[in-house]
Amino acid sequence: MMQTPFATPLQDNGDLLVGPLRGPRQMLAAQQYDNHTSIHDDATAQKLGFKGGTIEGPTHFSQFVPLCVATWGVRWLEQGCLSAHYRNPCFEGEQVRAFLAKPKDGATQTTIWMQREDGTEILRGTASVGESNPPSALEQRISQLEPPEKLVILRDVRVGMRTARQRVRMGFDQHMGDLYPFTLADKLRVITETSPWYTADGATASPWKKPVIPVEMISVLLNHARDTKPFPVHGPVVGLFADQEIRLIKGPLFVGEEYEIDREVVALSGSRRTESMWIRTRVMRPGTDEVVAAMLLNSASLKDSYANYAADLARL
Repeated sequence: MMQTPFATPLQDNGDLLVGPLRGPRQMLAAQQYDNHTSIHDDATAQKLGFKGGTIEGPTHFSQFVPLCVATWGVRWLEQGCLSAHYRNPCFEGEQVRAFLAKPKDGATQTTIWMQREDGTEILRGTASVGESNPPSALEQRISQLEPPEKLVILRDVRVGMRTARQRVRMGFDQHMGDLYPFTLADKLRVITETSPWYTADGATASPWKKPVIPVEMISVLLNHARDTKPFPVHGPVVGLFADQEIRLIKGPLFVGEEYEIDREVVALSGSRRTESMWIRTRVMRPGTDEVVAAMLLNSASLKDSYANYAADLARL
């Protein structure tokens, strides 16, 4: 008998599916890149105007997975998509809740959002399953971007730049480098939504008989080695994830399996505080062009974190 992948208690509020309040854990306090700490470090974040180290955005994706599986079944773990704009940061000790608008008339795309316990919206976007859907939240967002003003941090980055393919994998006890100073086993001990299908023993009762990489950890798999094949970003600079979409096409992705990825800059944008590089990462089976998953990420660099910003802007 096949196990149910999630025991998460959900509320059916008529037009909405609502998840429980959860307190996601901060696991990136020791994260480093470009030989400095990140926005997930309390001291660094406070220098940039945040009250403390932020919880990484994709951590919140786990809370939506039981809602999506309840809506579309196990198929969502093979062909599901979460697409979100991060609106406000979340900090260690805060409680947040996931919401999904129940799709009508057999629709395979709907609106999702997350709120802090006080009602502050943390993220908003879309969830979907399969291919024949309207543009996702980020596809809509990227189509409406205005050309950026003069770029400083990203002045040497061009749309269309692409990295060579590289091999990646994620084992249970594999250390994922300075960008992600924890293992999958560490994450599974504190993940907000547990599932037997994430474990070696429990996966024997899943449709695939192999342990599944949680959706939030797909972000780690695809980002952990980005500094080995970087784009020409001027720094040191502190960045954050402003928008993110993770799409399964021929999933799930499995623990311990090798994949090949490449990255392409698909857009550049800016705001008063940031310069943004939108990167699409494709996940392929080794030695083939078969794309099994993809991620769209708005990697935003904070202007205030770049010491030479004013001088370089004047020079440009």
